[in-house]
Amino acid sequence: MATPEKAAAVAELTDKFRSSNAAVLTEYRGLTVAQLKTLRRSLGENAQYAVVKNTLTKIAANEAGITLDDQLFAGPTAVAFVTGDPVESAKGLRDFAKDNPNLVIKGGVLDGKAMSADEIKKLADLESREVLLSKLAGAFKAKQSQAASVFQALPSKLVRTVDALRAKQDEQGGAE
Repeated sequence: MATPEKAAAVAELTDKFRSSNAAVLTEYRGLTVAQLKTLRRSLGENAQYAVVKNTLTKIAANEAGITLDDQLFAGPTAVAFVTGDPVESAKGLRDFAKDNPNLVIKGGVLDGKAMSADEIKKLADLESREVLLSKLAGAFKAKQSQAASVFQALPSKLVRTVDALRAKQDEQGGAE
């Protein structure tokens, strides 16, 4: 039978899984408290990094409707719950893991879909949401500018064609 403390911990983890856009499971074995503090700062304001118990986390994920591979729960586990841009947090984890090889990204969840460690690393390689939106806006603006120049060119081409026809008609009319 579960103790009230464990039931409360599962309920809290379940709520974090449900309210997060993404969750990344990591192994932190060998990291110091100071390194963990640095890692928490590098994740940004929209992520919360918590050391968790494997069994309770697995139960909480299942209650939240998320199916994760049992291999993700081997060894000491910590979870980064991301409520903002998952790319920013994935970059923070990837960059921290480069400098601190003791941090191992095991896998995670993005919008309810399980992800492997490689997929999370690919996510970290993406540009941020703001950059992608800026590029999209630039592409739209370029297409609008092209369309405007085409629409502007049509009437001026028509006017030049009519003038050329008129000039040709005047020449033919003057020769008769």
